[in-house]
Amino acid sequence: MSRQISPSPADRTKPKAHGFAFFLFLLVFLAVAGWGIDQRIEAATALDRKTAEESIPEVSVLPAARGALSEAIVLPGTVQAWHEAPIYARTNGYLKNWATDIGARVKAGDLLAEIETPEIDAQLHQAEADLATAEANNALAQTTAKRWQSLLKTNAVAKQETEEKTADAAAKEALAASAQANLDRLRELENFKRVTAPFDGTITARNTDTGALINAGSGGAGQELFHIAETDKLRVYVQVPESYAQALTPDMTADLRFAEYPQRDFPATLTRSADALDPATRTLKIELEVDNEKGELMPGSYAEVHLKVPSAGDNIRLPVNALLFRAEGLRVAVVGADGKAQLRPITLGRDYGTEVEVTSGLETGESVIVNPPDSLLDGQKVRVVSSGEAPAKTDKGGKKP
Repeated sequence: MSRQISPSPADRTKPKAHGFAFFLFLLVFLAVAGWGIDQRIEAATALDRKTAEESIPEVSVLPAARGALSEAIVLPGTVQAWHEAPIYARTNGYLKNWATDIGARVKAGDLLAEIETPEIDAQLHQAEADLATAEANNALAQTTAKRWQSLLKTNAVAKQETEEKTADAAAKEALAASAQANLDRLRELENFKRVTAPFDGTITARNTDTGALINAGSGGAGQELFHIAETDKLRVYVQVPESYAQALTPDMTADLRFAEYPQRDFPATLTRSADALDPATRTLKIELEVDNEKGELMPGSYAEVHLKVPSAGDNIRLPVNALLFRAEGLRVAVVGADGKAQLRPITLGRDYGTEVEVTSGLETGESVIVNPPDSLLDGQKVRVVSSGEAPAKTDKGGKKP
């Protein structure tokens, strides 16, 4: 009969030790697994949050502000003399001599040139002889008519013959008057042998020389002998765009700038306007007056005309890169209090090049997005990153300039 051997105390504690180790391993495994799952959940949440944040476009804004009460516009101007005239001969002949050349300052009535007129001189002598003959015939006819009228009272001559003598006297008187008129005409032509200045000014051109054949008049074969310009005052003509035409006022002042005087302004005054727009250019022609007593400016030069015109101070101005051109019309994007973009339809006024005037659709102080992305939607969430500066990031479509 076999004898059973009972386990020792050490053997009885081994199963308990293995169970505790397994339980401890299971706890560690579960803790590590839970930590890994938690890290994954946290990473996924952070990724979703980052993706959501990056999906919100970053924008720059600036507050909508009203324009200044006045603005300066720069327009090209053409400078012309106050008075300017070409000088032609009034009689035919040959130029005897000229007394003034280009650049000469003359007074009204000063001699410019003399013309030799041999044909006119001969016609003048003939006219004087014709007048003497006509006056002699007229004197005889008048005496005869008076004598016959005296004889008619005594019935010594016929009434018919007396009337004939009277009519002949009237005809002779008319011939004498005609001869006198012809003589006066030729004497006037003789006076035209002297070419004189019509007003005070400067000779700007001399187109003839001694011995040249001179033809009277400004048409046909007539040739301009001299050109004179009065330059003590100058006229400056400017074409003002239609959008500024109503802002012009009488006696408005302007500053003129010339390339030869880069650091100097010449004051000018608005004197008159055409009061009608040119249908081809839609501009209003105005005339400015500038003093040139010192002779520093020259007719025909180009001037930059700086006009300060009043503007509609209640209108808002925006940079052109804030505009959105959509199929439904012109829009601007505004950031609301909820951080969402609102696409507003607007109406434009004047175009200043880098800025435009908004007459309706915006209120002062609203945050307008600068360089809005083309993909921006109405009601889309946006994040403001700066004020007045473009954001560093753009969407695939880029920005609207």
